[in-house]
Amino acid sequence: MLAKLETRSSVRRCAVTGALGLALLGAGLPAATARDTGPGLSRFYDQKVKWAACEGTEMPKDLQCGKVTVPLDYARPQGETLDVALARYRATGGSRGSVLLNFGGPGGSGVSELALGGKEFMHLTNGYDVVTFDPRGVGRSSPVSCGPATLKIVEATDGDEGMADPRDVLKRLRDAAAECAKYSGPVLPHIGTVDAARDLDVMRRALGDDRLNYLGFSYGTRLGAVYAAQFPDKVGRMVLDGVDTLTEPLTEQGLAGARGQQTALDNFLDWCVRDIACPFGQDARGARERIVRLVASLDSDPVPSAFGEPFSGQDMVGAIGQALYSQELWPTLERALAQLLEDGDTRGLEGFSSGGVTFPVRGRERVPVPVRQDKGAGLTDEEDVPMDNLPAALMAINCADDPDRPSAARVTGSLDRLRARYEEASPVFGRYRLTQVLMCYGRPRGSDYIRNDVKNLDTARMLLVGTRGDPATPYRWTVETADRLGPSAVVLDNRGEGHTGYASSECVHRKVDDFLLYGSLPPDGSSCGSESAGDGSD
Repeated sequence: MLAKLETRSSVRRCAVTGALGLALLGAGLPAATARDTGPGLSRFYDQKVKWAACEGTEMPKDLQCGKVTVPLDYARPQGETLDVALARYRATGGSRGSVLLNFGGPGGSGVSELALGGKEFMHLTNGYDVVTFDPRGVGRSSPVSCGPATLKIVEATDGDEGMADPRDVLKRLRDAAAECAKYSGPVLPHIGTVDAARDLDVMRRALGDDRLNYLGFSYGTRLGAVYAAQFPDKVGRMVLDGVDTLTEPLTEQGLAGARGQQTALDNFLDWCVRDIACPFGQDARGARERIVRLVASLDSDPVPSAFGEPFSGQDMVGAIGQALYSQELWPTLERALAQLLEDGDTRGLEGFSSGGVTFPVRGRERVPVPVRQDKGAGLTDEEDVPMDNLPAALMAINCADDPDRPSAARVTGSLDRLRARYEEASPVFGRYRLTQVLMCYGRPRGSDYIRNDVKNLDTARMLLVGTRGDPATPYRWTVETADRLGPSAVVLDNRGEGHTGYASSECVHRKVDDFLLYGSLPPDGSSCGSESAGDGSD
């Protein structure tokens, strides 16, 4: 899934949070085999995690932290290494091992998400240690950064004036890509999902599990599918919620995102106009027209933000897009839009675009941490994680997973046609989404493994959850990915709103937990009704 690059900080608002699983504390590890590990990897598979209380004022007292060491380059396991940060809640009763969760992104810190939203997963501690991690290049696990280039990328693609000269935009993006490589250091060429999935298997073994039990959201579904392709006989109980595409190029992902967000916005406005307090009135068609005019007005004449910076129409579009991830946020979004229209107050909307931290981000200078062969790259101190790590990792991982690198001539020649397609897909989100198709220009060609090889899997049965009103991962991606993965994939149709279903639907939550805890799978094609309709299920 493509998420739009933001200029403001903190982890984006997600509909769900997650946890990755871990084995019994202090359990002995079985001897690694060549079939499990490959040549030279035994030292990584023989390790075990040392757990201690997580440090930091925001960390829950019962959350434990640890790490595993993985090769920087799996083709050279005797070479440089890096550490991957872990966090866990221990099982409260008898444990059957671990359940490993990824919260999505890409680029979000799993450790931070579990610390903030771990209550969503406490029921799983009835049978599992619940564990999460910061993937390589993210959070405390050798975080990547673009330094000042993060802002340069946004400026190069922001607004009609910049996009009017595509060749200049591409040159600026190519220069920015070089700065990203400089600031990110040696991890950048090895940050893709193919390597991250291999890290998952090292974690599985270090935690003492014979098979990987896994709950992945959004981008985490891509990571889970890649793991299943690489290690089909190691798949345990796997749930993929908010299923990402495995085949569509960035241009088509952007279009899908624009359409999905437009549909979610239309649904929000249909709800809003039934409320006398709706700032757009009580006519749905008029509300849609008014919000388009508001975006154009703010783009031509931005208002001051809470910190004095210009707040444009595209800033507003980004904030609305984040709020549409969860139907529970609709009342808050309604109030934030009313504050903007009535008082020119942007603080409510800025809270969405920043994940609750309402201050502007500037990529701070950071000297890349050298990865030493003798000791490897240890965990990065929390205060040293670059402020632009989330957008830098998002770009790096998505680009590492995408093999398409069209030439400058092809990009410039197709831009007008693409612009028309995006604006047709969404008069509000089209322009905002269009710029993301350029983000990989100037970077090395990504892997074609996901597009070519993640298919026709012979694994234990997996549960795939798709939500009909998902603004980020359209339901058709769930169906297409299930068909691609083969008969192992079982689809649960969540007839609700928002991004992913686990946190928003009691029915989905129950069916996922029943599968993970008891192995009880719903029939393929069964459904969960919308919460407003009583959450009935077929």
